[in-house]
Amino acid sequence: MTGLDRRPAAAATDATLPRGPLAGFAAGSLGMGVWVTVPGLLLLYFLTDVLAVDPWLAGIALLLPKVADVLLHPWVGHRADVEQTRRGDRRRLLLVGCALPLAFAALFAVPGGLTGAPAAAWVAVFFVVGNLLFAAYQVPYLATPADLRIGYDERTRLMAFRMVVLTLGILASGLLAPLLTGGDTATRSGYQRMGLVLAVGMLVAMFVGVAGISRLRGSAADSTPAGHGGWRALRTALRDRQFRWLVAAYLAMSTTTHLVLAGVPYYAEYELRATGLTTVLVAAFVAPALLVTPAWLMVARRVGKQRALLGAQGAFALGSLVLAVGRPAGLPVLIGAVAVLGVAFAGMQLLPFSMLPDVIRAAPATTGAGTYTGVWTATEATGAALGPYAYALCLTVGGFVASTAGESPVQPDAALAAVRYGFGLLPAVAMLAAVLLQRRYTLDATARTTS
Repeated sequence: MTGLDRRPAAAATDATLPRGPLAGFAAGSLGMGVWVTVPGLLLLYFLTDVLAVDPWLAGIALLLPKVADVLLHPWVGHRADVEQTRRGDRRRLLLVGCALPLAFAALFAVPGGLTGAPAAAWVAVFFVVGNLLFAAYQVPYLATPADLRIGYDERTRLMAFRMVVLTLGILASGLLAPLLTGGDTATRSGYQRMGLVLAVGMLVAMFVGVAGISRLRGSAADSTPAGHGGWRALRTALRDRQFRWLVAAYLAMSTTTHLVLAGVPYYAEYELRATGLTTVLVAAFVAPALLVTPAWLMVARRVGKQRALLGAQGAFALGSLVLAVGRPAGLPVLIGAVAVLGVAFAGMQLLPFSMLPDVIRAAPATTGAGTYTGVWTATEATGAALGPYAYALCLTVGGFVASTAGESPVQPDAALAAVRYGFGLLPAVAMLAAVLLQRRYTLDATARTTS
């Protein structure tokens, strides 16, 4: 932490937020859940097995747009703080972000004549546009908890509402998207249909989220002056030791979870030899969060957010090792292991996002919340790119053969091994790194007693 003056602790209170505005705020995550799930789940497979893009090129097509986010998201964070300072809210930026569904639909509407490198270029361009619009919505959205006069536990409660609705978005889109594409007989037109249908749902949910944020700010807006953005504020945020360790740990977590999502279709088809199991695995991964999020909330209140998060990370690593065994473990065991990952995933979505406003509240008063959330969402976007890219590299090393829709090339044994170990062993190693990084974060005890 820096030696600058902190926001006064009195600005955070024990006020309880009303359920109506909470639900409205959380609804915004329904639309965002589609964006964070469907491209991560299907885009790599869409490129390699429908558009005949080589795995190495497909990985680059997904990585480069996310690299651009490293610069774009902090800039969006700066704009969010400027809006907060000038207008007293970030509503205008949120409304710009509501154009995200258009980019989502275009992402999967690749013209029929494009395959290989041209198809990869189409996807990459609209991925950049979509990521920028996603940042315009997500950055001010995630700044909301730090803008409100609420305390340590109420921030967790607020994010628990978000997590439940986000899980619904992830689960619904994760289950519907493969079905809308055509399932075992997915086609270009099926992917286009899927993009249009889910885009409509995204649009409605995101507008409801904007209204919910306005109502929350009306009931518990912070009376402290807004911080300022810009490069000076960005440097201050990056010098914040607690923020750096939290962000580093979250990068490892985000990379791991997106790697697993990208690997699901491959693991179902090539390891379990049943493409239809993609939906089952997605459900096993996401559905537990609907049941266990309240449990994570109680655990965090009892032992603190950081200790609860370390437990979630450890469980994720152990479940991943079971998946590395593959078919010999038996289908029920493998589905159970994915469910363990899902329980851990729920904690890794709730807890870091509720720790972020703790860091912001302890930050220099001259640094706006948008600056912090801009860096945070850039980190999330980077993890969303590194995960599929890491899996694509595994496939490339194994000699995986790309194809178009309807083709069924024979994969070499090394490629099949890459499918299995990339889905199980690699996530375990990455999550171990997250545990080691998270142990360096030391703010939790102080935030728990002073907020």
